[in-house]
Amino acid sequence: MNEGSVAIEKNERSDISEAGAITDQVLADITAMLNAEGIYTNAVQQQMLESHIRAMVLRSITGEPLPEVDKSLFDEISEESMKMAERVVDNFATLPIEEAYLLSVHFEVAKDNNQ
Repeated sequence: MNEGSVAIEKNERSDISEAGAITDQVLADITAMLNAEGIYTNAVQQQMLESHIRAMVLRSITGEPLPEVDKSLFDEISEESMKMAERVVDNFATLPIEEAYLLSVHFEVAKDNNQ
């Protein structure tokens, strides 16, 4: 991720008023990361990704937990998609790794656009 994301990691808990700016930065970072890999989202996928990132950022601020995630449901997610998702989630000191499982689905689906 780029320099913009570093501020997220250093602040373990941001203020709720920062959620919009953090969301925009994370989305910009994700777009750059995906584009570097030749992965592009369509309009519907982008809208779903934006909604997920907005909720993820809010969870990082409020501490709201995710429901339990069955990791076996993600067995077919590629290592590449999972690593990209982990790169994003690792920028948030307050998010559990399970968040990466959910995020990886967005990347995996977007990869299918190129086939």
